[in-house]
Amino acid sequence: MTDNLPAVLKTSDMLEIDGLHAFDFTFDEQALLITAMDCRAEKRWRFSLEQVQAATFDDTLQSWTLTGDSGEHRLICMSAFTGNNNDEDEADDDA
Repeated sequence: MTDNLPAVLKTSDMLEIDGLHAFDFTFDEQALLITAMDCRAEKRWRFSLEQVQAATFDDTLQSWTLTGDSGEHRLICMSAFTGNNNDEDEADDDA
């Protein structure tokens, strides 16, 4: 997973930033916007496209180091698994 961060973000369903899970994020040609909850406090981060492109991947920690206006942040990109409601046993019974 050592592609550039913009490419990885396009296939990510969830992020972890500084230890907080963030399902609410958007990435476009202008910026990366992330919203996460820390207990009852909403936290928001904004990174410019240039900051995202400058991120570096840490092989040891398997995360990205991203430097924004508020300092350095640790970012982990994740893909979600999806399930279906189809019961495979039903398909076998019909055959």
